[in-house]
Amino acid sequence: MRIETIRKVTFMAAVAGVSLLVAGLLLGQEATSSGSTKDSAASTMSDAHFAKEAAAGGMAEVKMGQLAQEKGSNETVKSFGEKMVQDHSEANEKLKSVAGEQKIELPTTLSKEDQATYDHLSSLSGDAFDKAYARDMVRDHVKDIATFKKEAASGNNEAVKGFASETLPTLETHLKLAHQMAQAVGVSTTAKHTAGSE
Repeated sequence: MRIETIRKVTFMAAVAGVSLLVAGLLLGQEATSSGSTKDSAASTMSDAHFAKEAAAGGMAEVKMGQLAQEKGSNETVKSFGEKMVQDHSEANEKLKSVAGEQKIELPTTLSKEDQATYDHLSSLSGDAFDKAYARDMVRDHVKDIATFKKEAASGNNEAVKGFASETLPTLETHLKLAHQMAQAVGVSTTAKHTAGSE
């Protein structure tokens, strides 16, 4: 009797141990899978955030480019504005297409910061406008290049990442032209305003 009881207890303990082991494995698996889902969601959020910022920034470049064509007194400023309208309108259309496919909702209005810059530029004219616009364009493109480089290198959404990589050379060209425009209107741009900084 005693041996039988001991066998039963041992068997039940073994079954309980196996059950606990299986339960532990299942819980661990669940935690891992929910963790990777969270990581995936976070990366998608990051790509979506980039797309939204890029869309708002692109809209601002177009609007300010139109303003430069109207209010600029220097031909370099006017032609730079024209290039901004052309290149950023094209990039904006590509981004809209990518965002549509990826179910990312893009903004349709300027950010508060860009609106404030636009309003400030609108209040200027002649040489004052040229200088302020040139400064803003150098600063904006330094910031944009850093953001686009980051997305191109570490984005998780292939379509959004591809857009960043494809647009980057255009932004680098814009920065060079912005430096030339700044020089043409007599604005000194600091050494840190280069494509590789930030």
